[in-house]
Amino acid sequence: MADLKMGFRWYGANDDPISLQDIRQIPGTTQVVGALFDVPVGEVWPKEKIGALKQEVQAAGLKLEVIESVNIHDDIKIGLPTRDQYIENYKQTIRNLSEYGIKVICYNFMPIFDWLRTDLHYQLADGSNDLSFEADKLADDPQDIINRVKNNSEGYTLPGWEPERLATIEHLFQAYADVDEQKLSENLKYFLDAIIPTCEECDVRMAMHPDDPPRPLFGLPRIYKNREDMLAIEEMHESRYNGFTICTGSLGENPKNDVPAIIREFVGKDRAPFIHARNIKFMNDKYDFHESAHLSSEGSLDMYEIMKALHDCGYSGYIRPDHGRNIWGENGRPGYGLYDRALGITYLNGLWEALEKNK
Repeated sequence: MADLKMGFRWYGANDDPISLQDIRQIPGTTQVVGALFDVPVGEVWPKEKIGALKQEVQAAGLKLEVIESVNIHDDIKIGLPTRDQYIENYKQTIRNLSEYGIKVICYNFMPIFDWLRTDLHYQLADGSNDLSFEADKLADDPQDIINRVKNNSEGYTLPGWEPERLATIEHLFQAYADVDEQKLSENLKYFLDAIIPTCEECDVRMAMHPDDPPRPLFGLPRIYKNREDMLAIEEMHESRYNGFTICTGSLGENPKNDVPAIIREFVGKDRAPFIHARNIKFMNDKYDFHESAHLSSEGSLDMYEIMKALHDCGYSGYIRPDHGRNIWGENGRPGYGLYDRALGITYLNGLWEALEKNK
């Protein structure tokens, strides 16, 4: 029997209204997907802080084996001469994490925006709200974003961004001005060639997250949008430690992506140690979307076929639900509430049990 290592993303006792005890009470959940959010990007993660997080999670009766994320410094993505020191720091962080039993590091290589939505509280007919993306609400002009941030017009914010990073947005756009898809891909290869030998020594697998949404924005390059991009990244450094996070929602935001087929290919050849299982609902023929409940009937993705693809491959790796709605009056971190993600886990585990019993 292939057992899923079901996890729940947690932002820490100081920043997450959800407690570890709450997480432990979700049936079938054994893993916490965590990170050190107070260490500046590019610095080495101290062993004592990693150890304290591990001890806190274990004391709650849970496991910490996946980190999401150890973020990549912009100098590495841009390809500046200073990248080598940041890469050395990253390698030391990998070594430090391995000492505490970390097996997978989820990361992304997206310029400027880790993910982007146009509404953090999109209202649904049932009274709940969730994240949404509508292209027409986002002018495809970097200067428009810069001006809104500078002038703080209409209290403008960018979802998922820290205030201190917003303050540097104009500089970031200038720094990435000469970075196209080819250059970004070259810089990713440089990074992978440097760190994967360390990963192999430490038995820590890298799992790159797809671009979200997987489409060009503001002229910035996107290099993990589809199967073809995954094949190119795979070839940059041939190793099972150079792998992918398959986020069904992110890849599914492009209806041309056959998510179950992608799972069968890359899980089948052991290149996907981490799965984000979530659903989205297309809003129109332009493929604007909002997050939805995880059920197939609530969204545009067939979650049964997605879970069946994992089951057919004998997947026994790490998985977690992703962006959920705010339901039952909950008003916490947008996309990362307790109730809807807990329902998502119950649904995913139910699909898995049915697949197990009917094989």
